[in-house]
Amino acid sequence: MNEQGDRSRHKLIADGKCALLAVDDHTQSIYIHPVRYKLAGSMGRKKSIDQNRILDAAEAVVARVGATRLTLEGVAQEAGISKGSVVYDYGTKQALIEAMVERAVLRDNAFNEAAAAPFTGSVNATLKGRISAASQPFPDAFRAVALNICAALAQDHSLRSAIQKNQTAVIDRIRAEAGTARGPMLAYLALEGLKLLETLDYHQWSDSERAALLEDILQLASGSGVISPHPCP
Repeated sequence: MNEQGDRSRHKLIADGKCALLAVDDHTQSIYIHPVRYKLAGSMGRKKSIDQNRILDAAEAVVARVGATRLTLEGVAQEAGISKGSVVYDYGTKQALIEAMVERAVLRDNAFNEAAAAPFTGSVNATLKGRISAASQPFPDAFRAVALNICAALAQDHSLRSAIQKNQTAVIDRIRAEAGTARGPMLAYLALEGLKLLETLDYHQWSDSERAALLEDILQLASGSGVISPHPCP
């Protein structure tokens, strides 16, 4: 018997969606309402698998076989959990990749915000923080994941939306801090170009080249637009 058909005979003792006790009008006996008990058990179910564990496993699989060959079964095997646990949290491969992208954006923002903290109150603090954050090249493990995710991003507009929104927010912030100066925006474009070349593995700079380029970009960020000469590395 379903809950709606039950209602004429059985009256819930407490109001509310999750009331478990009911009274039978014929016998006046109190009992645990079976439908309510089942619903409450379902509603109270907690996710037992750490989502970062699943996303870490997904990144490992993507780095190894690429985003196009990513499967929920492969992620579950990598994480040492059941496929059902992955499906419970994400449902589809598309949703899992979207979660990977969103987490990457959040982590990148947190990393850049931390790097910008020492520049709080100074001119172009956001941009200076991002230049400081770029002082170390991306690790090889990150580059492998990013390269494969970029391939997926190129084919799916919905996957790019999180990055597009984030870039718009960053650019608006840099523009607001720069005022009428044009140097900071040029510096940001140069910085992102440098990082993109490395991420896509089009070119890897030596440590000395990288340091010199970042110094040039920092001078652009000052708003002067004047690059001081320095010895070629």
